[in-house]
Amino acid sequence: MKKVLLFCTMLLTIHVMAQERAFSGLNNNLSNLYRTSDAKTRSISPENFTGEKGKGGMAKLGEGAASEEARELGQGWKVSPYIWIQPGETFTLAEIEGPGSIQHIWMTPTGNWRFYILRFYWDDEKEPSVEVPVGDFFGMGWGEYAHLNSLAVSVNPGRAFNSYWQMPFRKKCRITMENIDTKATKLYYQIDYTLTDVPEDAGYFHAQFRSPEPDKDKEAYTIIDGIKGKGQYVGTYMAWQVNDNGWWGEGEIKFYMDGDKKFPTINGTGAEDYFCGSYNFDVGGQYKEFSTPYAGLHQVIRPDGTYNANTRFGLYRWHIVDPVRFEKDLKITIQDLGWRSGRRYRKQSSKISSVAYWYQMEPHAKFPPLPSKDDLEFK
Repeated sequence: MKKVLLFCTMLLTIHVMAQERAFSGLNNNLSNLYRTSDAKTRSISPENFTGEKGKGGMAKLGEGAASEEARELGQGWKVSPYIWIQPGETFTLAEIEGPGSIQHIWMTPTGNWRFYILRFYWDDEKEPSVEVPVGDFFGMGWGEYAHLNSLAVSVNPGRAFNSYWQMPFRKKCRITMENIDTKATKLYYQIDYTLTDVPEDAGYFHAQFRSPEPDKDKEAYTIIDGIKGKGQYVGTYMAWQVNDNGWWGEGEIKFYMDGDKKFPTINGTGAEDYFCGSYNFDVGGQYKEFSTPYAGLHQVIRPDGTYNANTRFGLYRWHIVDPVRFEKDLKITIQDLGWRSGRRYRKQSSKISSVAYWYQMEPHAKFPPLPSKDDLEFK
């Protein structure tokens, strides 16, 4: 009996070590960065569209977008560092055979960031698991640069968008960008990934954009609804335009999970509290921007007395060390709530857009359709 138990213990230990070793190829953070791995590092960019080993920088004059700039030097001298995506075109940024994991994405889109739609597809699925305008995906929902310095997303001068979300896939990964603008966009980009085994319990990365019209009569703003399956919620980005005077962030965030109906399992105490601030984000009578590893009010766009008529905010909250785990379903709402005279709460009609980020096992529920181009435009 003891030999059987010892043998079973050895098998379990080997299985755990194998899973840990496979997982080490997905999460090279400081805690395990010293560990060697059989994972293969690859990278896709306009200088190597397939990410194949030893195939970078091979474009000849006439093949790459920067052939004119490189005309005196030729092959190997930055002949193809960027692409143009024409109006109405959907460009495949990456198509990768798995198993593996996206580890880092960098890009610098020009033009109106709301008019370039990112979509991610895992394992030959027909419906995307990520469908978000590129600016909102990287926390830039107002089309203006703001420094964002966090573990999952960073945005650096002048418009360098970076994502560090780990995105494992088992069979295939396909990433596209659709240009719904009336003019072409110039895009530099790089997608860094690893080819490695993926643990059985690894969920797939999802991100969904919403931007409904303001409605004071609604019970609350819905960040996400209709998630079905098992997984964990890992982040929220919100672009919030206040259309009322006074403090606007009294609304409570609510997480309805695994069959919750009228009352949620998680109930916050206020918008600034959820985004890890307090007391109106107020320092000396002014909103104070901040950007930290897990949360921030990284953007405050103040009225200029001419065309910028309302104050606009960019906020993020990453649930990296405190993921919200669900077994069957998930819905998240936040109240659009401010103050009226006599210290009474007041429903508001703010213009809000949001991105929800989560991991789950496939299949996922179909996303609601994106807003029209006119409704995506900044107002």
